[in-house]
Amino acid sequence: MSRKFAAPTALTILTVAFLSLPARPQMTPWLQWSFLPAAQMDEIIGESSGETALRHVMAMCGLPRDRKPAEYAGTFAEAQYVFDRLKDYGFADAALERFGSASTWDGIKGELWEVSPQRQKLASYTDLTAMLAFASQPADVTADLVWVGDGEEKDFAGLDVKDKILVTSGPAGAVHALGCGKKGAAGVISFNSPRPYFNSLLLPWARLSGDARPYRFAFVLPPREGSVLRDRLRRGEKITVHAVVDAKLEPYQSQMIITSIPGTDKDAQEIILTAHLFEGFVMFGASDNSSGSSALLETARTLKALIDEGRLPRPKRTVRFLWGPEFGATSVYTAVDGKDRLPRTLCNINLDMVGLALAENRSFFTVMRTTYGNPHYINDVVESSLRYVGEATKAYVVNNMNGDPNRRIVAPTGNEDPMYYYVGTHMGSSDHEVFNDWAIGIPGVILNTWPDMWMHTSEDRPDKLDPTQLKRAVIVTAASAYTVASAGDRSAARIAAEIVANASGRIGHQAARGLEEMGRAAAAAFPGAYKKARGSVEASARNERETLDTVLELAAGKPGFAAYLAELRRSVDGLEAAQLRTLDQAMRLQTAGLGLKPVGLRLSAAEKRAAAIVPRTDPQVKDGGYGRYREVLDQEYERLGDKAPSRAFSRVAAEIQLLCDGRHSALDIKKMVDAQFREETPLEAVVAHLELLKRVGLVAF
Repeated sequence: MSRKFAAPTALTILTVAFLSLPARPQMTPWLQWSFLPAAQMDEIIGESSGETALRHVMAMCGLPRDRKPAEYAGTFAEAQYVFDRLKDYGFADAALERFGSASTWDGIKGELWEVSPQRQKLASYTDLTAMLAFASQPADVTADLVWVGDGEEKDFAGLDVKDKILVTSGPAGAVHALGCGKKGAAGVISFNSPRPYFNSLLLPWARLSGDARPYRFAFVLPPREGSVLRDRLRRGEKITVHAVVDAKLEPYQSQMIITSIPGTDKDAQEIILTAHLFEGFVMFGASDNSSGSSALLETARTLKALIDEGRLPRPKRTVRFLWGPEFGATSVYTAVDGKDRLPRTLCNINLDMVGLALAENRSFFTVMRTTYGNPHYINDVVESSLRYVGEATKAYVVNNMNGDPNRRIVAPTGNEDPMYYYVGTHMGSSDHEVFNDWAIGIPGVILNTWPDMWMHTSEDRPDKLDPTQLKRAVIVTAASAYTVASAGDRSAARIAAEIVANASGRIGHQAARGLEEMGRAAAAAFPGAYKKARGSVEASARNERETLDTVLELAAGKPGFAAYLAELRRSVDGLEAAQLRTLDQAMRLQTAGLGLKPVGLRLSAAEKRAAAIVPRTDPQVKDGGYGRYREVLDQEYERLGDKAPSRAFSRVAAEIQLLCDGRHSALDIKKMVDAQFREETPLEAVVAHLELLKRVGLVAF
């Protein structure tokens, strides 16, 4: 039996053709974009060199070494190296500046020999400088060893340790303070390690500190070697050692190197890039932070070469570069050298540990954002550059079946791994924190590879780094800096629009977090969880609107651009309203399930009082310079004694202070703090800290 079929129509053909195409994913893994034109990104990618950056690391920090007296008396080798390279690259304004006068401990000799029952060398400062703890004092001691476990008070029970040398698995400094400072021991041998199960050869850079004086000495052994010594003592062996230590204080002047790529407008704004060159003067770290210093040096070379050769147009704004001691150089710069430039300095990008081979070290390349107290478009600019490189170097199955990345961004001698990356919440503890400080108020972000299992140990060496990762760090830094330096109204508009696009995810994240916390909450805690969820969404949206406001500083046509930003702010209002509706609907559903009445949003008496408090920073905070306001706070804490806030509150307190800008009420500040921290901060704690600030004259209501 035969059947006749009608001829297919054009619509049928189109429908079949459409259905036969592979389904498109929800994301666009075939598209990477940046704020810079593709041709400019190509120039930055092509010019940057991971090999050159790694060569800088090798020259400055190939291995831990004993810094000689001539360096303390003259110029530190790393400072001279950076300065010389800048001159080689044609930076006419490069300056090596000296500041301050101080002295630091310097080891000269440290030998630890077992003399009985056998003769063998146990530790040597000449072999490995990390084997002698910082601040160890001259000694020539022959003494028996005694095992004291972790070196805590309980471990000394029943032991005679006077004039003996303690062997411990505890931290050298803490055991020295107790055992030598209070119990009369002659010295310490520690094999404490921050990560002994990760690597049994890691030695931390230990130091003696505290009030227990006089200082003696401490040697540090790798866990592998220290455990052998421990086991021998546990078996009852009597071990006698001979320790010889020589050390002295070396006077020095700190040094920093400053240079710039001038913009076309000499009076225009600036962006400053930083990396600390010294982690103290005894500790040497290839990752921390020779990698950041070297990547910054290569960023400077890359941008200058491209601009000088006309491959990138000279930007309107100046890009400034700064190397020096961690916190020391940036604090002096903000107080002295760059003080006059601060009013026109837009933002800071800080490089601290950026070169680890990521897959090998289980690390991610990350940008850590500013807090809500320093909202700024630099977050989204750096995120855009990070995403460009990160997505370009991934391989997606929807793109090809060969495992090839979207784009090869690889150093000739580096690995071909994807660039694992993430955008993280704010983290201080590096030079960008000087710029973010309450007294300075210049938004700063940090680029970092984390986790770094080698940090602050003897094994932080160049073999942990990778030229490809260093190249990618240079690309992200150079592209971000050039984006800001060259931005006009058109690119500023793109930056603002992308902030709104990214805001959807950030506000949505707070909503999702709130929904999770509401879902976990018991009936009694549910109203609080719901209010906190709403508050976090409101805080996140407020931060996005305030971030948009900062883009105005890039625009030439202020009135027209301000109107454009006002429209984008209304877009954020819509995102906020949509997520609040989501929370409201979830609240109604969950309260019904819990047998509760819907949660009302009427303010409590305490919330009304907090909403009426609008703190504004007093000018003296800014006038005092970096961190000087802490002197007033410390005096007040000392006066309060046991009633003073705990140190655990310090990070929250710092954020509260940043938010004292005359725009946020105490209730707003509570919401903005809760959106950023793991634990909720009680409203009364926020108000109490604001009242303390008012009492000492740092804020006015």
